[in-house]
Amino acid sequence: MPPTLTIGEVAHRTGVAASALRYWEQLGLIHSERTGGNQRRYDRATIRRVSFVRAAQRVGLSLDEVAAALDTLPAGRTPTARDWARLSRSWRGRLDDQIVRLERLRDQLDSCIGCGCLSLATCVLHNPDDVLAEKGRGAVLLDPEV
Repeated sequence: MPPTLTIGEVAHRTGVAASALRYWEQLGLIHSERTGGNQRRYDRATIRRVSFVRAAQRVGLSLDEVAAALDTLPAGRTPTARDWARLSRSWRGRLDDQIVRLERLRDQLDSCIGCGCLSLATCVLHNPDDVLAEKGRGAVLLDPEV
């Protein structure tokens, strides 16, 4: 295995387009070194960072949230399992809320979700006269706080 990887190798290994890798590098999510011919070279640890970004995006985290989390990792060395564990603990509450929302979406989408459309027969029971509009916008019954 080479000590560093080309952008094509990182793209192939992670399933992320080279254009996205360049964009993420511009945002500071990943870093590369340049060769004499100005080609990008990535450490193997970049695969972990890219995979982390993809996983975070899949659960609804923004690139700003991902960048803030990655900024807590140590500079100048490959993060350890302890570093990654600390980072994941910081998101536990956010991810728990996301799990609740997903479970409510799965279980309640065929009934009233408190959006105000009043189009289902069950809406009259759960949201008579759209009283849930006072709780906020959108599908308020899917929100863990309601």
